[in-house]
Order: sequence, then structure tokens, then C-alpha cells
Amino acid sequence: MQVSVETTNGLERKLIIDVPAENIDGAVQKRLQDLARNVKMNGFRPGKVPFSVVKKRYGSSVRQEVLGDVMQRHYFEAVQQEKLMPAGYPQLELIENNDGANLKFSAIFEVYPEVKLADLNAIEIEKATSEVSDEDLTKMMDTLRGQRASWVEVKRKAKDGDQVVIDFKGFIDGEAFKGGEAKEFPLELGAGNMIPGFEEQLVGASAGDDVEVTVTFPEDYHVDDLKGKEAKFETHVHAVNKKELPTVTELAEQLGAEDISSLKADVKQNMERELRNAIKSRVKGQVMTQLVDKHDVEVPKAMLDQEIERMRQEMAQQMRAPEGQTPDLPASLFEEQATRRVKLGLIVSEIIKAEGLKADEDKVRAQVEDLAGVYEDPKEVVDWYYGDPGRLREVESLVLEDTVVDLVLEKAKVTDKSVSFDELLNPDNKQG
Repeated sequence: MQVSVETTNGLERKLIIDVPAENIDGAVQKRLQDLARNVKMNGFRPGKVPFSVVKKRYGSSVRQEVLGDVMQRHYFEAVQQEKLMPAGYPQLELIENNDGANLKFSAIFEVYPEVKLADLNAIEIEKATSEVSDEDLTKMMDTLRGQRASWVEVKRKAKDGDQVVIDFKGFIDGEAFKGGEAKEFPLELGAGNMIPGFEEQLVGASAGDDVEVTVTFPEDYHVDDLKGKEAKFETHVHAVNKKELPTVTELAEQLGAEDISSLKADVKQNMERELRNAIKSRVKGQVMTQLVDKHDVEVPKAMLDQEIERMRQEMAQQMRAPEGQTPDLPASLFEEQATRRVKLGLIVSEIIKAEGLKADEDKVRAQVEDLAGVYEDPKEVVDWYYGDPGRLREVESLVLEDTVVDLVLEKAKVTDKSVSFDELLNPDNKQG
């Protein structure tokens, strides 16, 4: 086999592969002989069909089969011979294909780029430090109580935070519109679940009141016919309810805790786990962002296309699209993020290779146990991970990524910054 390599454009390579004729003819001959032993043809007993007849009938199709197999096999041999690392499937094309002559074909494909690692000492990371304070624990207990609150009817005017049970019917220019009517609808005032301005106009209403609510639909409302239009809602208040929270003792009983101290200990343990994960996630995000920003890596189009398709599938799952009916979303929608993902994967792989990193078994076990800790029966979850090699490989990949992060942190300039629990866990609520 003779092979020549040509760099056509960037990461694209073109192999010209010359396969000796005897490799083709010998394989065709053997396959036809095997076929002659079993083929059934009218006028001949099984296995007694003359070879010349078999060759005339099946020679062309058998040669095509052999060519496909030979091209694939010699392509892989040529790639190994030339020490190339393909980054996608090749485009194979026949150049010369004549009986009794050498087979010549081309293979066009992309190779993995060379990743030159940047100086990791130049990376700067801001690491959050935090702890669960007594105030944080109290807020969380109040949140849990709020989640298990009940509504109790009161005979007074509605206040912000109350629930009103209402009938309403909406009109635009005097005409009722589709979707603008409901009966005995429970609405928490101040929760922001209705059109802006709707809930505010019911503050001060009492059971039995009829209130005309006037609002304007937002310009970005999800129903095109209603965007930017003014509507009047005829509203009748059936009842006003106040929120009644369970006591901490009642909450402990509802959640199956032995007592208040046990409940608080469990809640704090979960909060500390969430805090550790949030700090870890924030640091990891900074490390990965800086790795991408500090490396100039050419991305193979084949890998980019694969990542875009993977992201399409992920979005289809999020949209709950029927299987096999992936939305026809433009590649441009995913291209930027997909490019960063592929670049990051290439950089991280090069670091793992250069440093000889491996997923530590003890860390993998610890990661699995941490994931299982939030479930009612952690042992069952641990066994599930270790009983499924695919699931376990996912955890090993996470541990390997964390090992890369640890390596970067050892070399990078890291500064600590004190951050509150609420800011770390609820960054969207940060003031200022």
C-alpha cells in the first residue's frame, strides 16, 4: 500500500491511497467462491453452480462490496501509518478502479488540532468563601414553613401576601377574549403571577366585592393578539385568605424529624452541601472560562457539527419534542456555545494527557456518595451507579474535570472573597 498526505486547508488532510490489485482481486475471488458454495439458481443444484456463471451474475456487486471493505480497512491502516488523528468521518472517493489494476482512492478528513498549553500561572481566580450562619438557617426554616403553609379564610380587606379567590372575565374594546375568564381562581397578591397591575388593584377588596381591574398587556406577552392592548376585567371576590405557617415543631413532625434540633441539623447539613457545590461550581466555571480565553485552538468543523447536533437534541428534550421530531433550529443558534464547548474539551484533554491525570477511585467513590446523599436510600443509589458502567464513567469524567481544576488552582493566582450564603445560592437576588 502506498500513501501520500496533503494538507488541503487548515486541519483538513487528503490521503491518496494506492492498494495493490492482488488485494482486491484475491478478496473478490474468495468471496465469489464462498458464494458459489451456497447460492441457489434455477437449473442447478445447490453448490453446483459453475463459478463462471456465479461470477457473471454477481461479480460486479461482490466487487463493490469488497471495494467498500478494502477502502475502509486501508484508510484506517493509512491513518495509523501516517500517525494522523482524524477528528471525524472521512469522505472516501474512488480515483482508479479497473479490473486487474491497482485501486486508487482518496480520503478527505479533518485532524485534531495541536493544542499548545498556555502558562497556567497567568490565570487569576477569585474563590468565594462562605459559611451557613444562624441567620441563613433561620431564613431556610422560614422558607420550608412557607412551602407548607395553609390558607385560612379571614373576614377583612385583602392585604399584600393574602390569597383572594376570584371569578374574572376580561374584555378588550368591550369584547370578551379567549383565555380571559376563570372561576374561583386562587390568587396570591404580590406573587406576580398575573399581568402587571392586576394584583395591586385587588388589595383592599373584601369577600363579596366586585372590582373592575384595568391593565395593559406587555408588549412581549406570549399571545400576539393581546400584546400592548388595554383590557378590563370584571372581577368578583369570593373570599380573602391569609397564609398560616406551621410552627417549627409542626414542620419537624411533617418532615419526619425526631425533634426541632434534629430537623435543624439535617437542614443545615443540606445547606452546607449546597454551599460546597455552589463554591465548587463557581470556581470551576472561572477556571474553564479562563482556559478557553487563554488558548487559541482551531476547532474541527466535524466536531463542531457533532456538538451542535448534540445541543439540538438537548433542547428537543427540554422542549419535550416527540422522539424523532427534533425542532429544525438553525446551527447559528448554538454555534458560539458549541465552539466554546469543543475548544474546552480539546484543552482539558491536552492537560490530562500532558500531566498524565487519572480519575482517583477514592474521589470517584466520594463523588458517588455525595450524589447519593440527597436520596432516601443512599446505598441503593450508590449500587445503581456502580452497577452501570456508563453512569460510572460519567462520574469518572466529572472527577477528572475536577482534577484538572485542582491542577489549575495549584498554579494559578487565587484570591479569596467572602460571600454570603444567599448571594452564592441566589445570585439573581443580589442587590446593588
